[in-house]
Amino acid sequence: MQAVTIRAHGGPEVVRVEETDAPSAGPGEVVLDVRAAALNHLDLWVCKGRPGMDLAFPHVLGSDAAGIVAVVGDGVEDVAEGDEIVLNPGLPCGRCEACRRGEHSQCRTFTLVGLGRWGTFAERVAVPADRVRPKPPHLDWPAAAALTLAHLTAWRMLMTRARLGAGETVLIHGIGGGVALAALQVAKLAGAWVLVTSSSDDKLRRAEALGADATVNYRTEPDVAKAVLGATGGRGVDVVVDTVGAATWPIDFQAVRTGGRIVNCGVTGGAEAATPLHALYWKQVTVLGSTMGSDEDYRRLLSAVSANQMTPVVHGTHALADAADALACMDAGGQFGKIVLTP
Repeated sequence: MQAVTIRAHGGPEVVRVEETDAPSAGPGEVVLDVRAAALNHLDLWVCKGRPGMDLAFPHVLGSDAAGIVAVVGDGVEDVAEGDEIVLNPGLPCGRCEACRRGEHSQCRTFTLVGLGRWGTFAERVAVPADRVRPKPPHLDWPAAAALTLAHLTAWRMLMTRARLGAGETVLIHGIGGGVALAALQVAKLAGAWVLVTSSSDDKLRRAEALGADATVNYRTEPDVAKAVLGATGGRGVDVVVDTVGAATWPIDFQAVRTGGRIVNCGVTGGAEAATPLHALYWKQVTVLGSTMGSDEDYRRLLSAVSANQMTPVVHGTHALADAADALACMDAGGQFGKIVLTP
């Protein structure tokens, strides 16, 4: 079968498409015919390499996928050949204290498909059977593939960690990326008022079409926090969704209200930032970290997606053979929504 592999760390230039052996289903596993697989910034981190990352090369990239069950391994009872599924790429151990509490993304050995084992950018992939769920019927294959990692991350950030309530106000940095757009969709579903930022007026207009209540272009607005305060009557927002990190960290503490919450899941804009401690304690701000989600988070997300006919935003699709170009597009940051590969 064809698969997107790397044999060394680097940029998109190290990505190749090559023939590999088709996977078999071990005990408790299923093999999927991959119909679509979505890109995430994680794929760039895996490709480029990070401290402590120890991959066995060649390595197949990719975490998100939707497809059809082709082979069912021994001991699998709740999944059958021909089932149309979406994949939760999170891989908890299922045995540690965090897993027993149902906090699967806090598992001490938590990893992901595409990081801890071969990924989804292939014609077929073997995964644990307990990681697949029925595909929401209203979603086509690219939208289904775009669903899990970004929307599960956004769901946990807003609904589980920040406990967003109807009528609250939310700031989302960098609209256009997968998690930021998912957060916009989830926040509007929860009945929140949402302000988004971007350096692109086109992205801001498209965000308004998805329900954003206010926008700020941080390239032309010299003081984003001041603009947020102005849009909220000087109060500040209840919740800040930060997928950026260092570049937006100071803004978060200025833009959040007294007693508000800042929730972070990423560091695309830098991993080291000074925290204004006077604002942290004086404003009594709650700072929350968040990674992926639990199985219960995923169940609730899928239920909400189906009940409300929510559809992830797909920027475009590429053939598997064009994976390097797709990764380069994501690395450049020009997309609005998820980039999807179709084997």
